Amino acid sequence: MKLVKVEYTFDRNKLIAYFTSNGRVDFRGLVKDMAAAFKTRIELKQIGVRDEAKMLGGLGSCGRPLCCSTFLGDFQPVSIKMAKEQNLSLNPTKISGVCGRLMCCLKYEQDQYERARKLLPHIGRDVFTPDGRGTVVELNPLKESVKVRVSKGQDSYEYKEYPGTEVQRITPPVPVKAAEKKKESVKTITFAPEDEPEFSDEPISEGDDLIIE
Repeated sequence: MKLVKVEYTFDRNKLIAYFTSNGRVDFRGLVKDMAAAFKTRIELKQIGVRDEAKMLGGLGSCGRPLCCSTFLGDFQPVSIKMAKEQNLSLNPTKISGVCGRLMCCLKYEQDQYERARKLLPHIGRDVFTPDGRGTVVELNPLKESVKVRVSKGQDSYEYKEYPGTEVQRITPPVPVKAAEKKKESVKTITFAPEDEPEFSDEPISEGDDLIIE
């Protein structure tokens, strides 16, 4: 159990203590001892490591005050996938904050990276470039450009970077399914030889064959 912060209410009728712990803590005995010592109601609240950093404050790796202690209201979920999509180093010491969790700022530009990636061809996709046909090997969402491996002959390649607007995706051929033959409907009207032909009142659809027997 690590005590982070202690504060009184304005009427001094309650003492609130914030702490962090790796597991659940049975603090009933501690509450009784603190109530006897401070002669007031005691409330213990367990918080997470991010809340601890928010309460204590500090400086991030960017040299500025922590976002959580200055302007962030709620904590948004941050995943290692965001660091991968932003081509950042996956070294935990470089992408973790003072709380030991992934830095909240990884979330700030994630939407922009996702929008940019939708406009660019995927890695491994064949494309046409001003220098010929090639394969995408790297994306740069911020510059909206791609690095392409362009063939220069037998077993010879050249790597060049192009703006996304200068490359054209090569769409693989789509197999054509055999068209289903449409069955022709035939409507038959029968009448006696000695009688005048009497046609049915039922309408004949367009394309139907009329057979008189």
